[in-house]
Amino acid sequence: MQVIESTYVVTLRDYPEEIPAKERIAAETRYAQALEKQLGGPEQVVAALDTMHSLEESPPEVVSPGDLTLLKAWGKASAAAKQAGFRDLGEGDGAYFEVRLV
Repeated sequence: MQVIESTYVVTLRDYPEEIPAKERIAAETRYAQALEKQLGGPEQVVAALDTMHSLEESPPEVVSPGDLTLLKAWGKASAAAKQAGFRDLGEGDGAYFEVRLV
């Protein structure tokens, strides 16, 4: 098994019922793997998160075409990751995957 050192964490939040830790961890892992597959790897996920955090604090006129491309790629990647993450759980009302830098 290959160990990937990453500097972000995925957490399933607000799932409407208690699920065993093993299932929660499997869902979070599927989400992270799908996100990395879509964006090109863990380093690209971290770079995208870092850029998005910077954009949150920037005025709209500072957003570059490259930033807009990244935002579109993130939207596509997170949609695919959400589908993968909820695959064996069923989508719970209000549940979501939080992705944050550590």
